[in-house]
Amino acid sequence: MCGIVGYIGSKSALNILLEGLTNLEYRGYDSAGVAVSVNGQVELYKAEGKLQNLKDVVALKKEHVEKSTIGIGHIRWATHGAPTTVNAHPHSCNCGKVAVVHNGIIENYKELRERLEKNGCTFRSQTDTETVAHLVASKFAQTKDLTEAVRLATKEIEGAYALCVIHQDVKDTIVATRRNAPLLVGIGENEYYLASDVPAIIQHTKKAMYIDDNQIVTLTPNSMKYIDANKNILEPKIEHLPWEPVALSKMGYKHFMLKEIHEQPDVVRNVLSGKLRAMDENITLNEVTLNKDKLKELNRIQIVACGTSLHAAMIGKYIIEDFCGIPVDVEPASEFIYRRTITDEKTLVIGVSQSGETADTITAVRQAKALGSHILIVTNRPDSTMAREADSLIPVNAGIEVSVAATKSYMAQVLSFYLLAIYMAEVKGKNNLEKLKHELIILPQKIEEILAHKEEIQACAKKFANSKDFIFIARGINFPTALEGALKLKEISYINATGYTAGELKHGPIAMLDESMPVLSILMLGKVYEKILSNSEEAKARNARMIALTNSTDKKLEDLFESIIRVPEVDEMLSPALAIVPLQLLAYYIAEFLGKDVDQPRNLAKSVTVE
Repeated sequence: MCGIVGYIGSKSALNILLEGLTNLEYRGYDSAGVAVSVNGQVELYKAEGKLQNLKDVVALKKEHVEKSTIGIGHIRWATHGAPTTVNAHPHSCNCGKVAVVHNGIIENYKELRERLEKNGCTFRSQTDTETVAHLVASKFAQTKDLTEAVRLATKEIEGAYALCVIHQDVKDTIVATRRNAPLLVGIGENEYYLASDVPAIIQHTKKAMYIDDNQIVTLTPNSMKYIDANKNILEPKIEHLPWEPVALSKMGYKHFMLKEIHEQPDVVRNVLSGKLRAMDENITLNEVTLNKDKLKELNRIQIVACGTSLHAAMIGKYIIEDFCGIPVDVEPASEFIYRRTITDEKTLVIGVSQSGETADTITAVRQAKALGSHILIVTNRPDSTMAREADSLIPVNAGIEVSVAATKSYMAQVLSFYLLAIYMAEVKGKNNLEKLKHELIILPQKIEEILAHKEEIQACAKKFANSKDFIFIARGINFPTALEGALKLKEISYINATGYTAGELKHGPIAMLDESMPVLSILMLGKVYEKILSNSEEAKARNARMIALTNSTDKKLEDLFESIIRVPEVDEMLSPALAIVPLQLLAYYIAEFLGKDVDQPRNLAKSVTVE
């Protein structure tokens, strides 16, 4: 989490920094700051709260600050220390000559801080990052070389970091390095950019170099020096960024979340493109390099993920087991990494992450890879750390997702699991999947039908917007849909929402039901339809306010449910990909009615790069 941007060249650095931070605000928004060199002096400007507060601060000295052609900036999601101006980045040393911005967590900062304080350093903040500023300053005092000071400092640091450093005594120079946190260098004409994510710089350049772990880059307006931790000179690998600046525009929508919900029909088309051509042709997954003979030898699949990606993984488990008969375990990566890892060469480990930078999931796949498992990564970012760890890769092709609450990336992940499950089933000789393939091909039109007729969803949202609690129930393949629907609602509206398997309602949660409790039943036609209907009647008997999300046209439902959200007919096996869309919209409209900050909900950030 958090966002980093840097610039060195001949242009005014301030506008580039603020513009970059604006495009990274989805990564953290509880404080922000910039450090710029003006007339040979390093100056820090910081503010707590949203980025606009920082813009207001620098506006008072804009004419002065705009003279700078070098600077680093940061937007924060607090880990160590409250979101205050003092704790905001950049951080400096005692003399004020060093400025540091940092993403990640310094795990041994307490020990380093204690040692540095004994050596005369005075700490102002509660952060782990300030330790780095003092440490770099002490190393620079010994070496008089900023690159070497950063190199020596990082040898003493434990944990994850992306660091950008400037020093008042080293003119026109930025030094940057990383370990287990993303950082890239954008390359222009006699200028360089630094960023923790592509959106910060995509408006300025499409040429970039990704810094790998423990590598150090030193930038001046006219040069880039690239070394490893042992001072060996490295050859830069320049890549072309695949993103377009238009992805960062709301395109007339009130919020990015609403725009991204409406992009889902095209996302589905993009995911299927080139992979599903016709009902009578096998799925083609060129990205999957897992040998077909190897696939036939698999006796187990382990999927690790976090948050929304975990819910997509749960749907993946359901369809892979149903289509292929291979046992699939799904576990939160944050739990997987702290118990004994039981896996081997006959286990396929699938890591799922929208950003490809989720710290827990990266650790999990590395642990499994060390034991011989083949690693398949499902991510929206083929340029990410996880993608670089992969033996095989499925890029989900959702495009840049700006809103913190994942919508279109979830859809792309779910569709990727359908393609993977069908692909694996066909490798194993199963060939009766034509109906499901046809459903996949026409899915975009059905989503468009929902998006074109949102009146039922808006009316339902308005009716239940003042609820304090919310329960979502489903069975079978749509249980993850209930979890994801509840997560979306709690993320952006702050309503206490919980998803349950409908059969578990009477094993405790039913005690919560009364006339103030909305219960939303995901009631899709199929083998569990009657069971969920029965569970809904049990809830109704306890005076709960009932909502149905259904593709049934049965008029009798109107006697049981206070509100009904209807979706087009769909095969039960594919219903999660359709059912999630009205739940995303329901969460969106409730949050909007409540006046919440939809795209930037409190306490959350887009990419969780710390464990």
